[in-house]
Amino acid sequence: MSPAHHQLPRLCFPPQPGQLTPEPQTVSTRERSSLGRSPLSGPEAGTLAMGRPEEAALLQLEEVFSATLARIDSLVLQPLLMLEPTDPQSRECLQLLQQLRKSSQQLWKVTEESLHSLRERLRHPDAIGLESLLLLDGADRVLQVYMEYIESYTSCVVTQAFQKAVKKRSDYWRSRQKALQQQLWGMTSEGSMDTKLAQVLCQPLTRHVQEYVSLLRSLRDTAGEHRPACELVAHATTLFENLQSFMRQALDQAVATQGLWRTLSSRLRDALYTPARRLLQDSQDMPLTVTPLRAERVLLFDDILVLLQGHNVHTFDLKLVWVDSEQNGCVFHLLTPEEEFFFGSKYRQDQVVWQWKITQAVCQALRGKKDFPLLGAGLESSKPPICRSMAYTFLAEGRLCQATYEGEWYQGRPHGKGTLKWPNGRNHVGTFCQGLEHGFGICLVPQASEDKFDCYKCHWREGSMCGYGICEYGIDEVYKGYFQEGLRHGFGVLESAQQAPQHCKYTGHWERGQRDGYGIQEDSDRGELYIGLWQADQRHGPGVVVTQAGVCYQGTFQEDKMVGPGILLSEDDSLFEGTFTRDLTLVGKGKVTFPNGFTLEGSFGSGAGRGLHAQGVLDTDALPPDPSSTCYRQLGLGIFPVESRWQGVYGPFRDFVHTGCPGDLQEALLGFHVQSSRELRKSQEYLCCESAGRMEDILEELLQHRDPEALQKCLRKALSNSLHPLGKLLQTLMLTFQATYAGIGANKHLQGLAQEEVKQHAQELWAAYRGLLQVALQRKGQALEEEEDTEARDRRVHGLVLPLMLPSFYSELFTLYLLLHEREDSHYSQGITNLSLFPDTNLLEFLDVQKHLWPLKDLTLTTNQRHSLVKDKCFLSAIECLQKVITTMDPREKLEVLERTYREIEATVSRVLGQEHKLPMDDLLPLLIYVVSRAQIQHLGAEIHLIRDMMDPIHTGGLFDFLLTALESCYEHIQKKDMHRSPR
Repeated sequence: MSPAHHQLPRLCFPPQPGQLTPEPQTVSTRERSSLGRSPLSGPEAGTLAMGRPEEAALLQLEEVFSATLARIDSLVLQPLLMLEPTDPQSRECLQLLQQLRKSSQQLWKVTEESLHSLRERLRHPDAIGLESLLLLDGADRVLQVYMEYIESYTSCVVTQAFQKAVKKRSDYWRSRQKALQQQLWGMTSEGSMDTKLAQVLCQPLTRHVQEYVSLLRSLRDTAGEHRPACELVAHATTLFENLQSFMRQALDQAVATQGLWRTLSSRLRDALYTPARRLLQDSQDMPLTVTPLRAERVLLFDDILVLLQGHNVHTFDLKLVWVDSEQNGCVFHLLTPEEEFFFGSKYRQDQVVWQWKITQAVCQALRGKKDFPLLGAGLESSKPPICRSMAYTFLAEGRLCQATYEGEWYQGRPHGKGTLKWPNGRNHVGTFCQGLEHGFGICLVPQASEDKFDCYKCHWREGSMCGYGICEYGIDEVYKGYFQEGLRHGFGVLESAQQAPQHCKYTGHWERGQRDGYGIQEDSDRGELYIGLWQADQRHGPGVVVTQAGVCYQGTFQEDKMVGPGILLSEDDSLFEGTFTRDLTLVGKGKVTFPNGFTLEGSFGSGAGRGLHAQGVLDTDALPPDPSSTCYRQLGLGIFPVESRWQGVYGPFRDFVHTGCPGDLQEALLGFHVQSSRELRKSQEYLCCESAGRMEDILEELLQHRDPEALQKCLRKALSNSLHPLGKLLQTLMLTFQATYAGIGANKHLQGLAQEEVKQHAQELWAAYRGLLQVALQRKGQALEEEEDTEARDRRVHGLVLPLMLPSFYSELFTLYLLLHEREDSHYSQGITNLSLFPDTNLLEFLDVQKHLWPLKDLTLTTNQRHSLVKDKCFLSAIECLQKVITTMDPREKLEVLERTYREIEATVSRVLGQEHKLPMDDLLPLLIYVVSRAQIQHLGAEIHLIRDMMDPIHTGGLFDFLLTALESCYEHIQKKDMHRSPR
C-alpha cells in the first residue's frame, strides 16, 4: 500500500456504563476519498510522504475532522439554534446550544490552523522543523479548545437540551433522520432522535482523539532524540492520553448528573441545579454515615458538598472544605467555616474512596479547572492547601451572623489578614487567628441614630481589644490608651472635640471601662482641673481642684461629691479652711486667714447675689503668716504617693520586660503612628503598624553601648524615638505631665507635685533601661548584672537620665517655678533695674568691692570722659558667661556655666593684680553681685530653685554647691530694700 493510503490506526476504549460513545466504524466513501488525496503536488510528493508517514497521516486526519465539523454545523447545530424560547427552561436550553456551536466553531478553527501548519511542514521539510506543528508547539492551546467543547457538550447532556430541542421541532428532525443516520457508525435506526443528535455531536470527537493518541505515540517512537521536537511530541502525547480519560469521565458524570436531576424532587432540584454542576459521588451508590448531623444522603458535586437531612439541605462550598489528613479507622474528619463532620463507612475501601474523591474535588475547585486524570485508577492525590484566601458569609446565629469574611483561612477558620463586614455597615480590617480578631485591626461600627461611625484602631486578642488602641467615636470623642477584653483598662486619655458644647479631657487610669485610680480631668466648660483618685467613673478619695481663676482646693471626694473638711487657696493667697460646696464656696463653720495675717473664724454661708457672708470673730492682732504656709504652700504632697500615681503607665512596660520582651507584644505595647479617621474610613485597607525595628535589634544595640559615653548616646537616641520602648514610655509620661501642669494646671501650688514626678519618671526610665538590658543579656546567655544599690542608682538617674529627659518636661516645670517665685523675682527685677543706673565704678564702690580689685584697665575712655561715667565694661567676660545660664535646660550644665563665671571673675582679678589670686567669700560675693546685676538674667529666682531641686546629690558640699549658695546670696541681696536706691 502506498504511503498516501497509509492505514490509520484505530483505537477504542471499552464501553463505560451509561457512556454515549459508540464503537468506531469504517470511514465513509467520501471520507476515504479525502484520505486518499495527497496534500502535495508534483513528482516529489510521494517521496516526501514516504519519509514522513505519521505527519501525512496527521494531515489526512485533520482534513477529515475539519470536513466533519463543517457538516455537523450545517446539519445539526444550525437547526438546533432555530429553537424559539417560550419559557426560562427553553431560554437556558438555547443559550447552552449557542455555546456549543461557538465551541464547535473554535474547534474547527484550531483544526484549520493545525492543517495549515502540517501543509507548510510537508512542503518545506528542510526549512520548517517538526516543532513548528500547532499540534506540538500549541498543544496546550489545542487541548483547551477540546476541553471547552466537551464542557459545552456535557452541559447540554445534563440539561437534556437535545431532547427539548427535538420535542419543539419533532417534525423537522424526523425529516432529517436519514441524514443523521449516515453520520453515525454502528447505530441502529431504533434509537431516539435526541440520542442520535448526541451521538453525532460526540462520536467524531471521540474517534478523532483516539487516532490523535495513536499517531502521536507512533511519532514519538520515530522522533528519536531530536530535541526540542522529541520533548514536544512526548508532552502532546501525554496531554491527549489524559484527554481520553477526561472525556470518559466527563461523559459518565454528565449521564449520572442527568439521572440525579430526574430523580430528585422539584424542591431539591431547584435548590441544587446549575447547568455546569456535575455529580462526582452519591452515598446511595457508596454508603456513608455523617455525624453529628446524621445526614440521610451525601452528594459530592464538583463545586459543593451536599448533606440531605429530611427537608433540610446543607450545602458547603468545596473551596471552604478542609479534609483532615488524620484518619481513625473507617472515619475521616471534614472542617467547614461553621461546622465540622465525621464521615464514616462500614468498609475501609469505601472510606478511602470518599476521602480521595472529596480531596481531589477540593483541589480542583480551588484551582478553578479540572486536572488530568480527574478520577484515575490510582489513589495517589495532591493535597489541597491548608492556607487559602476566600470569601464567606456566616449564617449561624451569633456575633458573625450575616457577616462576610474575605481574606486568609487556615483549617476552616479565618486566620491571617482579612476583612469582616456586617450588613449594618460594621467593618473590621486586620489580622485574625483561629477565627477571632487577633493582632492589629481597624473596626468601624455605625451609630444607630446618625450617619456616623465609631472607628477603633487597636490591637486585638482572641476577638477583643487588648493592648494599645486609638478609638474615634462618632460623638466627637477620641480615646488613646490601653484595652483589656474590649474595655478601656490601664492608662488612657479620653478627650472630646474642642468644638464640643462641653469639652472635657480625662488622662489617667481605667478599670474595666470606667475611670478608676489616679487621674486628671479637665473640664473646660467649668474652667476646672481635677487631680486625684477615681472609683467607678466618679471622683472618690483625696483630690485637688484647680480653677482657671487660680483658686486651689484640696479635700476628699465621695461618689463625685466633696465631703468633710478641706482647704482652699485663693489667688491672693488667702487660706480658707472648712467645708465647701460644688462651686468651692465655704459653708458652715470655717476659718479664713488673709495674706496680712488677719483671721476670721465663724460660720459662713452664701446667698444669691450676696457673695460670701460670715458671722464670727475677726482677729487683727495676729502676726503676718509665714510665706511658706500660704504663698508657697504646696498641694497634693503626701496624699498622692509619687511612686503610685502613674502605675498604669509604668505597669505595661514592666510586664513587657518581665515576659522577656516578646515580639508579638511589642506593637500592642508601643502602639503605632496615627492616621486620621477620615483616611481610615476612606481607604479601609489593612494598615501595618510601624515599629522602631525588631526587638532583637533594639536589645542588641543596648548590649553594644554599655560604657558611659556610648550609653549616653544610646539613651539619647532611644528617648528621642517614640517607637522605641524607652521613647514611648517618655512620650506617655510627657503626655501625663502636660495634662496635669499645663493650661489650668499651671498653678504655683502644684510645683512640688510636679518636681517629685519628674524625678520619679527619671527613676522609672532608668529601671526600664535596666530591665531591657537584663533581657538582652539573658537572650545571649550572659551573666545578668547585679542589682544596683540606692546610691549607685541615684547617681545614674541624676547624672545620666535626668539631663536627657528633663527637656521634655522643662517648659511646664519651669513655668511652675516662675509662678511660685514670681513675688521674689519681682523684687529682684526692681533691684536689677535700680542697680543698672549705676556706672561701673560707682556700682563697684556701692557694693563695697575693694578698689585694688577694680579692673580699671578694662575701662576704655573717650575724650573728656571720666571713669565714673563708664558702664558695662568691667568683668564683661564673666557677665557674658553668666548670661548663658538660660540657654540650657540641664542643671549640671547650668552649674558648669556658674563655675566658668567664677573662673572668669578670678581670671580678671588675677590679671588686675598681676598674679594668680583665689577669692575668699568676702571678696567673691560683692563681685558676683556686680556680675549678676549686669547680666540682668530674668527670673533668676526660678532658675536658682530649679537648679537646687534638680541638682545631682553628688555635688552637695562641693564646688557647685558652694557657687550655687553664693548665687542665692546674691539674689537675696539684690532683693533687699537698700539695693533699691538710685545713685547720687
